Amino acid sequence: MQSWLYLTGAILLEVAGTNYMKLSQGFSRLIPSVLIFVFYGLSFVGLTIALKRIDVSIAYAVWAGIGTALIAVIGIFYFKEPLTLVKVFSILLITAGVVGLNLGGVKH
Repeated sequence: MQSWLYLTGAILLEVAGTNYMKLSQGFSRLIPSVLIFVFYGLSFVGLTIALKRIDVSIAYAVWAGIGTALIAVIGIFYFKEPLTLVKVFSILLITAGVVGLNLGGVKH
């Protein structure tokens, strides 16, 4: 269970780092630019610790998939990016893929 907490933290840190990419305005703002590396570095630490107990295929799919879906939602609501049917469908596909990999990784 603790590994899933590390993975959750890694996802949130990765999402924060990605948001600071946008806020850095192409590395033209110092603080957001530095925070990209801080948050991504900490995210990789959390992901690496989570991999001690979670299969890499599951952990990476969850980390990347949920992070991508969260970034898409933040882009729509915070950065005022357009909401399209294709985006909604794509987020649903990402979520379905993550769920499918988790179900496929269940050991009986």
